[in-house]
Amino acid sequence: MSTASRLPQILGRMTSKLPVTVDSTVRRLAVLSLIGQTVLVVTGGAVRLTASGLGCPTWPRCTDVSLVNTPEMGIHGFIEFGNRLLTFALAAIAVLMLVYLWNLRKERRDLFLLALGLLASIPAQAVIGGITVLTQLNPWVVGLHFLVSMALVVIATLLVNRAYGRTGRFPAVGLPALPGAARPVMAAVALFSAVAVTLGVVVTGAGPHAGDADAPRNGLDWDLFSHIHAVPAYLVTAGALFGVFLVLRDRIQGPFRAAVLLLLGVTVLQAAIGFTQYYNGIPALLVGAHMLGAALLMSAATNAADIARFSPVK
Repeated sequence: MSTASRLPQILGRMTSKLPVTVDSTVRRLAVLSLIGQTVLVVTGGAVRLTASGLGCPTWPRCTDVSLVNTPEMGIHGFIEFGNRLLTFALAAIAVLMLVYLWNLRKERRDLFLLALGLLASIPAQAVIGGITVLTQLNPWVVGLHFLVSMALVVIATLLVNRAYGRTGRFPAVGLPALPGAARPVMAAVALFSAVAVTLGVVVTGAGPHAGDADAPRNGLDWDLFSHIHAVPAYLVTAGALFGVFLVLRDRIQGPFRAAVLLLLGVTVLQAAIGFTQYYNGIPALLVGAHMLGAALLMSAATNAADIARFSPVK
């Protein structure tokens, strides 16, 4: 029998060893996906804040003659190429997730499609990153690169929730009933978080940390848009405080309580970083912390809105 004719049998034996339920490996891979997408935001920030945006001056190669960075390129080449390498690690995690979900691709289509979305986004992000380099760090393209990363943090958060059965069509934990206002308020918090992050990208495009000394800026009034950016951030804070009020008033326990407390903690921390950097000349380290905070905020807001959506209403 030829190898080609035996291929279905070989694949059958391989897939028979894959899980038929959502096990601990699937859950760990979901968590790794979320951690990886968050780390990618941080390393992308390091590229820009260390002026390493053109550390690899071309794409898809690092130089015209080398796929990887060379010692002559110095620290900027290492930082930029390191950020590119992380993309391959995320691709490996996404592929492993799809492999482990293969026997569940029909039963748990929700998980399979979310994992597929993470994998499909990787070449898209690579192309946007390439356009970023080829346009000499155009601030609008850089901003798009960051916003796609934020969307991937959202998708990875939903993947974690579904994998652990906190939300979705296959609940593994019981969610307590919530007041009727909880669902729309948390949905609004998630929306305003996205608006705040988007406006933050505009502020960044007008600010001093361009990723390279010769990179262009968007030409907008940085101070004006900093204040505009703060408006949805205030609304997010108000929504998080209202969520905590509901939890305390109705003595709500379980995932929603943890979600709103986490949301409030991240929101307060992000606000503190934002105010501190504004009044201290926008130091690079605080800008990097603010970028990490943006990823944590999007994850926390998505988590709270997702749990509220699938909780019964009183």
